[in-house]
Amino acid sequence: MLLENVRSPQDLRDLKAEELDDLAAQIRETLVSTVSKRGGHLASNLGVVELTLALHRVFDFSADRLIFDVGHQSYVHKLLTGRYWRFSSLRTFGGISGFPKRSESPFDAFETGHASTAISAALGMARARDLQGQTHSVVAVVGDGSLTGGLCYEALNDAGSAGTRLIVILNDNEMSIAPNVGALSAHLTDLRVSKGWNSTKRKVRSGLQRIPLIGKPVYRFIHLSKSYLKSLVVDEGFFSSLGFRYFGPVDGHDRAKMEKTFMRARELDGPCVIHVLTQKGHGYDKAEQQPERFHGIAPFYVETGNVREVSDLPPFGTVMAEELAGLAAEDDRVVAVTAAMAQGTGLAAFGEKYPDRLFDVGIAEEHAVTMSAGMAAGGLRPYAAIYASFFQRSFDQFVHDVAMQRLPAVFLLDRAGLVGEDGATHHGVFDLAQTLPVPGVTVLAPRDLAELRLMIRWSIRTEGPAVIRYGRKPCDMSERFPVKRFVPGKWEILLPGGDCCLLAVGSMVREAVSVHDLLEEQGIRAAVVNCSTVKPMDETVLRLFSDRPVFTMEEHVLTGGFGSAVTQALLEAELPPPVISFGLPDTFVQHGGRGQLLRFLGLMPEQMTRRIAAALKTAGGESIGR
Repeated sequence: MLLENVRSPQDLRDLKAEELDDLAAQIRETLVSTVSKRGGHLASNLGVVELTLALHRVFDFSADRLIFDVGHQSYVHKLLTGRYWRFSSLRTFGGISGFPKRSESPFDAFETGHASTAISAALGMARARDLQGQTHSVVAVVGDGSLTGGLCYEALNDAGSAGTRLIVILNDNEMSIAPNVGALSAHLTDLRVSKGWNSTKRKVRSGLQRIPLIGKPVYRFIHLSKSYLKSLVVDEGFFSSLGFRYFGPVDGHDRAKMEKTFMRARELDGPCVIHVLTQKGHGYDKAEQQPERFHGIAPFYVETGNVREVSDLPPFGTVMAEELAGLAAEDDRVVAVTAAMAQGTGLAAFGEKYPDRLFDVGIAEEHAVTMSAGMAAGGLRPYAAIYASFFQRSFDQFVHDVAMQRLPAVFLLDRAGLVGEDGATHHGVFDLAQTLPVPGVTVLAPRDLAELRLMIRWSIRTEGPAVIRYGRKPCDMSERFPVKRFVPGKWEILLPGGDCCLLAVGSMVREAVSVHDLLEEQGIRAAVVNCSTVKPMDETVLRLFSDRPVFTMEEHVLTGGFGSAVTQALLEAELPPPVISFGLPDTFVQHGGRGQLLRFLGLMPEQMTRRIAAALKTAGGESIGR
């Protein structure tokens, strides 16, 4: 098997065309087999097999620099850079990451995980190269979806105006190659990237401009005619106006054609864009037919494409969308906003019922937040569903455009807490630190699906901004703890107990109940409080339990989180602070299953139980328990 023998990209250089075709097939087989067991981003990686092979055959990325935007399409790159024998550990605890990781390989030049960042990073690397007198190439691979993010345009404008030598590969997997356009376009691209064309063009320009009287007008006519002809078959005007040379479109599954284009582009002395057309899911029919479903997928059966494990509970996003649709039926002001994540957040179902009231702004969280503010100021009731880790990108807009004006916009932060195998770039563990310090904001965290429904219903009545955060894994506690009502600012005492009090937020309420049960086996009676309103706090309940040791629990960083807020509130009231605040330490948490990560962080119920029992005993509670 060829792939087993690829220890580094150098091993690709001497392979013949037929061998490279076999290697591409083996890569696709490995991708499908591994992702079917581990889950991950499949369709996008299947689409860039030939593109990645071509890149590694033309460039030497031990010296050159390669940056993948988002990074979810870097699996092929990992296979070709010495990680084949570890690839079966993809996205597992202690295994290789599903995104570029500098600690994994010197071939991973820059870590990515969020969209639209690669061109900025590549420009920074190119300028570092120039200032240090180096000559290597810097290549950014950017998907067409990432170009909906404003950061791309800031970087393109800067690079183009400065004329910095930089190669941007636009991986466009939304278009097909039309034969009547693609053939002529490919021919023109061959001319444009060839050394002969560029050399001849310079000579013609220089010669014509030296001819008295007619030289310059003739050159302008030829130049305008060439530009007009080019504009008929490819849309290069936008990139050209930014100062970039534009090449393409190029068939992204024609490795030889891409290699030729890359070799010529490598010789340019300024910035260029190479427009490559690929097919998501290429080579695996299930992913070709449903590329969005196989963009990021849980473990599945290769033969059918069906997911291996199906939860009995609907996702939080599904429940949110159902309730939001119910509100929309009653109130014409209700609209929904998403930043390219209609499926992931559940809003696609809302859009099926109310297509004119769902606004997908692309990968542009900042715009989504400020547009929501404008909608609220215009009399609508916007609900923006954004992954918690992506919401970080819009902090200024949230503060300045929403909160300062006290506008009634609701932000539904999906994937709050540890999201598992996607790792550090996707864990939603900073949103409380982002939202709690902002004046006038109501911050909510439902303990389960039933409470989320009530929060959505309440939110239509809010007179200011509100945030509702919920995790990836659905939970239903209603059989043991039926949800009777939701009142913002009022905490719910789920279980009584006179020995200590467990204040828990969101996903950690279930863990707190488990801790209660384990402590009870030791004769320790712990009260459990569902702190569903993180801001404003229920100071009445907080004071009620101030006569016993308090412990806080959150799936969030401790700095600036719920525990910090409780500590501040208790100290201001001249009451004892929490004995222990359970949460994430001051570190970026790696990828792995949620249970594995909770155990790694000491947040499993049995681990917290041991610490609580020990703390109570140390604090003079020897008489507590057996």
